[in-house]
Amino acid sequence: MASSAFLKLLCAVLVCIIVAALQAEAAINYGLVSENLEPCVGFLENGQGPTAASCNGVKTLKNLATTTQDRRTACRCMKSAATAFPGIDPKNTAALPSKCGVSLPGSVGPQTDCSQ
Repeated sequence: MASSAFLKLLCAVLVCIIVAALQAEAAINYGLVSENLEPCVGFLENGQGPTAASCNGVKTLKNLATTTQDRRTACRCMKSAATAFPGIDPKNTAALPSKCGVSLPGSVGPQTDCSQ
């Protein structure tokens, strides 16, 4: 009887650990990407700027996307946004990180493969 109670407790603890790990691992989500890149829309559309708020958003996302999964999620969010806003110029998208002093492996656009 005691062994059955111990197994139930052990299972409950393991479930809590797994849930906490999954939540801790997911630092990036669509809302966070949108919130941080919203100040960049003007630059992405017309190339003017970027503003300090835009660069702060780019830097914040770079600092938060520490895992492969976070980077893939951020990529998918940015890809979705690039598709939703047809006025975004891909040249401005590619230039934004360097204009903000952030080094990224590539730019994100409608054709980007976010699994890489």
